[in-house]
Amino acid sequence: MQKLSAEEQMALIKENTAEIISEAELMDKLKRSVAENKPLRCKLGIDPSAPDLHLGHAVVLHKLKQFQDLGHLVVLIIGDFTGRIGDPTGRSETRKQLSEEEVQANARTYQEQIFHILDRDKTELVFNSQWLAPLTFSDIIKLASTYTVARMMEREDFARRYRENLPISIHEFFYPLMQGYDSVAIRADIEFGATEQKFNLLMGRHLQREYGQEPQVALTMPILVGLDGEQKMSKSLGNYIGITEPPGEIYGKVMSIADEIMGEYFRLATRLPAQEVETILRDLQSGRLHPRDAKMRLAREIVTIYHGAAAAREAEEQFRQVFQRGEIPEDIPAFTFKAPSGIVYLLATTGLASSNSDARRLIQQGGVRVNGEKIESAELKFKHPAELVLQVGKRKYARITLV
Repeated sequence: MQKLSAEEQMALIKENTAEIISEAELMDKLKRSVAENKPLRCKLGIDPSAPDLHLGHAVVLHKLKQFQDLGHLVVLIIGDFTGRIGDPTGRSETRKQLSEEEVQANARTYQEQIFHILDRDKTELVFNSQWLAPLTFSDIIKLASTYTVARMMEREDFARRYRENLPISIHEFFYPLMQGYDSVAIRADIEFGATEQKFNLLMGRHLQREYGQEPQVALTMPILVGLDGEQKMSKSLGNYIGITEPPGEIYGKVMSIADEIMGEYFRLATRLPAQEVETILRDLQSGRLHPRDAKMRLAREIVTIYHGAAAAREAEEQFRQVFQRGEIPEDIPAFTFKAPSGIVYLLATTGLASSNSDARRLIQQGGVRVNGEKIESAELKFKHPAELVLQVGKRKYARITLV
């Protein structure tokens, strides 16, 4: 293990975290780890409910990598069993259950992508079907008896659906119990997740106590906002940056984000030390650093993580050629808007599309680009301030300034 004291490790761990439950327990675990020269078991459960990972998923993976660098072991649980139910967190309706074939296909993709960030040699990869599938009905009754319906209904998504008279299937109550049982099965010291996963992480603590284990520490990370600057990054909303997208696409998408969310992206989507990030943000605020230059640094850092420094330099050179060296016509019309705007509104208002319906058709056909990157969702919105170049087809352009 890296020879850092428990106090030094705690200082690094607390950077950018949302909540640690509890810090005192984590400090005790770290001190014991140092004294016994024994790594902590750091749990992350991932349900392969979609085929690709994006920068939002990567936030917690970067924190896990930090723990690996400190000498600890990551236990990565692929939820091939829980994935068949689907996490009800944030859902207004019961998820469609995935087939075993869909889950296995997504799981294979996850395994390929996750190690763009994590150290394979310091990762124990397991599938929760190993211990969940063999449970007898008697085991399941014992598991369910440890928690009450009243406590389960304290969960916000269940409570909201109940108030709105929306159906809640019984099997959805088993999801947090199953995820919590994962912590028992692997004897987790710490479990990681986004802030919206807090209920599930606390369930792990509860069940470990019920099964006679020392409870895990729950560590939550902030949720990364998407390219629209408003909603969390999501493929379904079209506001995402996939970690396996081509370098030029990642670079261009990063360059399209609003200046005001750069700090969040520097902190959560790069590997830069916290002190260096704060220096960049101070220079931005004081005017010593131009927002365009800071954003190019951000794009370069993110591309480097997933494709390497050479690919990042090439993506930056391509961006400079297109946007700074006149390959876009110099005389394209320029527009300024004083409020956040959606892509459909911008296309129709600037005349790049004849109407809102025409704008949606152009997007659906793949004929619309923003800062050189193809737009896939008509629901995409941009927050101000931002500088955008809209392109329809090969010859129609507009320069947009959102102030």
